Amino acid sequence: MNCSGIILNLLFPGRCPVCGSHSYRHEYNPLCTGCWSSIRRYSGPACKTCGIPTPSPQTGICSECLRKAPPYSKIHCYGIYDGALRTSIHLLKFHGVKRLARPLGILLSALDLGNYDALVPVPLHTNKLRQREFNQTALLCRHLSKILKIPVLLDSLIKVKDTKLQTEVGRAGRLRNLKGAFAVSKEIGGKRLLLVDDVITTGATATECSSVLKKAGAKEIDVVALARSMPRY
Repeated sequence: MNCSGIILNLLFPGRCPVCGSHSYRHEYNPLCTGCWSSIRRYSGPACKTCGIPTPSPQTGICSECLRKAPPYSKIHCYGIYDGALRTSIHLLKFHGVKRLARPLGILLSALDLGNYDALVPVPLHTNKLRQREFNQTALLCRHLSKILKIPVLLDSLIKVKDTKLQTEVGRAGRLRNLKGAFAVSKEIGGKRLLLVDDVITTGATATECSSVLKKAGAKEIDVVALARSMPRY
């Protein structure tokens, strides 16, 4: 934000879309200081591969990843899908509060990410894109790209099957729901890619997208998401 924008923000503060308080700080506008401060990076024990929170720091790699290694190298998640982070994602995704993509992109950039040739947003099917009018992961990619100076490969990964929402499908059926749903439409051979998503629940979307990218010749895929749902043990 330029100097005039900072001054305008101070003189005419906006309202935080999460709680309704005034938002005075341009660094994380439109979130207010209280909501921004409440979004904490998860620092508890987690699987070193898929990032799922684990009961013990001695777990290392979870049983699912040991049983079958996923097509991605690692999932990076900022926080737990709860509180102001959950509300922010929900407002961006389902209520079109696109201004939230910028501060949420800042959160992603704070993670310990590697070196990548390009960012790839998890795509929406054209029917869903027409209905929503934007892809929230593409918006996150745009802001993350500006910070990390990494290009975005828009439409390199496309969704060719209009599936049910993952929230409408039981845990066991999530991979089946996404089978054959994605395809690669541009050359990605030999590239190290960072797949960008908003929320990781079971990891089915990350697994299917990464598998398709790997089969198309990607050298390595990491995944980054804003939040991870807590597992039920």
